[in-house]
Amino acid sequence: MPVITCVEDLRLLAKRRVPKAFYDYADSGSYTESTYRSNTSDLAAIRLRQRVAINVEQRSTRTTMIGQDVTMPVAIAPTGLTGMQWANGEMLGAIAAEKFGIPFTLSTMSICSIEDVASVTSKPFWFQLYVMRDRGFVRELIQRAKQAKCSALVLTLDLQILGQRHKDLKNGMSVPPKLTLANVIDLATKPAWALRALTGRKTFGNLAGHVKGGDGIVTLSQWTASQFDPTLCWDDVAWIKKEWGGKLILKGILDVEDARLAVAAGADAIVVSNHGGRQLDGAMSSIQALPAIVDAVGHQTEVWFDGGIRTGQDILKATALGAKGSMIGRAFLYSLGAMGEAGVTKMLEILQKELDVSMALTGTKDIREVGPANVILP
Repeated sequence: MPVITCVEDLRLLAKRRVPKAFYDYADSGSYTESTYRSNTSDLAAIRLRQRVAINVEQRSTRTTMIGQDVTMPVAIAPTGLTGMQWANGEMLGAIAAEKFGIPFTLSTMSICSIEDVASVTSKPFWFQLYVMRDRGFVRELIQRAKQAKCSALVLTLDLQILGQRHKDLKNGMSVPPKLTLANVIDLATKPAWALRALTGRKTFGNLAGHVKGGDGIVTLSQWTASQFDPTLCWDDVAWIKKEWGGKLILKGILDVEDARLAVAAGADAIVVSNHGGRQLDGAMSSIQALPAIVDAVGHQTEVWFDGGIRTGQDILKATALGAKGSMIGRAFLYSLGAMGEAGVTKMLEILQKELDVSMALTGTKDIREVGPANVILP
């Protein structure tokens, strides 16, 4: 086993262990991937302000997100097809997050179902909802989340239609994977993954038996084109808020005007996000959009950050620019694909250690004291 020192080590390990189609699904953006790249490069361009001779003993990364105590200001983002990185991956990720003390968000497009995750957790998790043409099925998903005692609903707004991801098309991305010659050859080089997959869940757990195409081999682009609703509007958000009745988090906000509309719709938190650069290629990076949105609505609702986090320093930077929490997606998928539940735990430990050390070196004892004075903008 190699020495794991950072998220990049986990990414490289996942690339060796996960079949190419599923690794590429996690590690890709739309079209030229310019927004995907800018999410990380714009974070890297922000510098931390080093301070010395300040008492930084007894530091704390603990805070709250929508009133929930968290070990650090981080939640696992909703990620599709997580169970294809490692068998039953959503269940393992939820277990690791619960043990560590941060929220886990289950995607509508998960391999393990809402009920699967509820069966292995003792504390409430969050459920992420996509709006589909069949509103009856949307209502059913909301009811299932209620029955599973999910404590928040994360409504994703920036995927009414699917942004084209070239790698998925070239790989013939489908669930379960099609047994093409290229895929068979690739799977032959990943025997441990294949053995785990034999006993793991293999299709969209929340959709099986409910939506046409949810049970068999279907490409992701085909399914979303037929099911996701491009007519989604703010009236639908109001309807979902009423149906849900609990904490509502709106994800995919990148514009100040949309942030104000989200607040007016009653969002308990909004997530500044460009869907990891997987939707509108050419959109600004999430970290670029964050300060203006915080200035506009940060006094009215919690503003969170999503997009490009690979280090504890990235969490510190987002917090300094006003984010009350951050969501991590790719770092979670890399760690899961690399080592399963142990990998997710390792990743969270790495991020917290990096965050803690960086706080100390910026003269900060409490994550709740972090602000603009801790960073130097380019």
